[in-house]
Amino acid sequence: QVQLVESGGGLVQAGESLRLSCAASGSIGSILAMDWHRQAPGNEREWVARITSGGTPGYADSVKGRFTISRDSAKNTVYLQMNSLKPEDTAVYYCKAIGPRSITWGQGTQVTVSS
Repeated sequence: QVQLVESGGGLVQAGESLRLSCAASGSIGSILAMDWHRQAPGNEREWVARITSGGTPGYADSVKGRFTISRDSAKNTVYLQMNSLKPEDTAVYYCKAIGPRSITWGQGTQVTVSS
């Protein structure tokens, strides 16, 4: 099994930056890809970014050019660097580990962007 712990959320003003972290432990060798998702109040959870086991990133159109997903394999940690934040980026951000037979979610971290 994989365990995930997110951190790095907070309250920032529009235009500022935050970096979220997702630390993985357990059977991390089985992870095929790591995603970030977010869920704003009253909205469905939406996909934000992905990094594959080979290091290939992908982004939702809404964050492309502003967010960067990366990883530190030595620390078993995936990051989401969020620049030029907008009020509409306000949400709980979740990381997700995709394995061959299972999906694991973290507990989420709140990001609030004030205008």
